[in-house]
Amino acid sequence: MVKAELVPLVHVERAILIARGHRVMLDADLAALYGVETRDLVQAVKRNIERFPDDFMFQLTAGELDLLRSQFVISKPGGRGGRRSLPYAFTEQGVAMLSSVLRSPRAVQVNIEIMRAFVRLRQMLQSNADLARKLAALERKYDAQFKAVFSAIRRLMAPAVKPKRRIGFGGGEGA
Repeated sequence: MVKAELVPLVHVERAILIARGHRVMLDADLAALYGVETRDLVQAVKRNIERFPDDFMFQLTAGELDLLRSQFVISKPGGRGGRRSLPYAFTEQGVAMLSSVLRSPRAVQVNIEIMRAFVRLRQMLQSNADLARKLAALERKYDAQFKAVFSAIRRLMAPAVKPKRRIGFGGGEGA
């Protein structure tokens, strides 16, 4: 019998962001995964604040939140019933510590899935770094005739850049 995932790994991976040079998850994303209200998660953390030093959890600044909003689809606070405070960002260690604060069986299972996502992300980054090192070594080994091949491989490894769509009326040739 195959056990169904409590939380799809792809949902967890999408919730992992980069802030202050750390891979983090925001309190609202974690609360949604754990099936609790964000305010309840934050309240549980504040009751156990000694378990969350700055390298486990930090509160985003308004500028950091604006930057994340521009890079990812993160809703704006405010409006009716919206968020009135800046979100907290939890590093991998902070997420692990949450399982000791949120003591439900679901919290333990969700934490396991989140830890797997962090490990998988680390492995993907490491394998990409290994591939880049091997490619650089091959480049040094072979002469200039293969430079075109290596540059083509590097272009294939780079993330695709989508051309910006023009908005408005086309001017045509005579415009």
